[in-house]
Amino acid sequence: MSFDLASRCTAQKEQHLYRTRLNLQSPQTPEVTINGQRYLAFCSNDYLGLAAHPKVIEALSLGAKKWGVGGGASHLVIGHSEPHHELEVALAQWTKRERALLFSTGYMANLAAVTALVGKNDTVLEDRLNHASLLDAGLLSGARFLRYQHNNADNLQLRLKRSQGNTLVVTDGVFSMDGDMADLPTLCQTAKAHQAWVMVDDAHGMGVLGRTGAGLVEHFGLTVDDVPVLMGTLGKAFGTSGAFIAGSEELIEYLIQFARPYIYTTSQSPAIACATLQSLRLIEQESWRREHLNSLIEQFKEGAKHIGFPLMESQTAIQPILIGNSEAAMLFSEKLKQQAILVTAIRPPTVANGSARLRITLTAAHTANHVEHLLDALASCWKQMSETTP
Repeated sequence: MSFDLASRCTAQKEQHLYRTRLNLQSPQTPEVTINGQRYLAFCSNDYLGLAAHPKVIEALSLGAKKWGVGGGASHLVIGHSEPHHELEVALAQWTKRERALLFSTGYMANLAAVTALVGKNDTVLEDRLNHASLLDAGLLSGARFLRYQHNNADNLQLRLKRSQGNTLVVTDGVFSMDGDMADLPTLCQTAKAHQAWVMVDDAHGMGVLGRTGAGLVEHFGLTVDDVPVLMGTLGKAFGTSGAFIAGSEELIEYLIQFARPYIYTTSQSPAIACATLQSLRLIEQESWRREHLNSLIEQFKEGAKHIGFPLMESQTAIQPILIGNSEAAMLFSEKLKQQAILVTAIRPPTVANGSARLRITLTAAHTANHVEHLLDALASCWKQMSETTP
């Protein structure tokens, strides 16, 4: 018996679902170099333009000189350095929670929290459009796993009536492929009525939403009582890498004792923690980044509406253009590339069959001229495709 790997890859190509990696030859900035060619990129999650910020780079360099590069071991052995501690304290204060706990990746943070909090004889309820890491965590937890209709509190309530044991309601804050926001006030109220906890993965809201950028929970004026488990990533708006869980003293201490992905993983680089702490200072101090990003979002939406694009219901930096057919989405992306515009075509299984799209992401490092150039290129490619499509 052998694994027929080649035929499966061939089938992916035939269905226009094959994935390839781009070889980036420049930093994460709006203008990037790939295979020697320059492009204007609209597919990065570096929402505040901090990934190549001079102060963040300097903090990383100084951190490496003082603390070294590698974490050395897990946090519970000898890998928990002073920069890690300082960052956890700062993140807890920023999110108005008692404590925060660092993880090497967002995927790991989600696996850790869900699998530690629920298990056999418990229930985990998840939005149908949740990120793959949350869905995998639910399946791996061993709990009864149910999915409710997207952002539908009434459907969630029906599922809650069938729950057993400890119940955890899990949702993205901003949905990564649609760009819309979870209706947290209603979802939290529904969960509370059934004594269920709410966990929010705010990967795409952290840094860009709320008065201080503390995310969707702050945006809606909710507290730790409404959302006991808050996950945020550091590789998007923060421009570094890693993730954290923030919550009560009791929650964080519990995760330290029982979350296997935390216990058995080497800590992130202490230099990364130094860089992230600097990013947090910039997020708190430079609110103009969020204001500028919001103005670009409005500019793009108005321009796309004028052209007649089928935009989805998003008020965030994620602005998907629904194409439907995977082959057509790939073709559209390629036509944009020919005009030196980089926008990724998102296809199944990342999104549902028949809902392939161009996932445009805007950042505070873009300018109004960048967005205008994007709109002109989109209009040109849209016209070309309309003329060639029967």
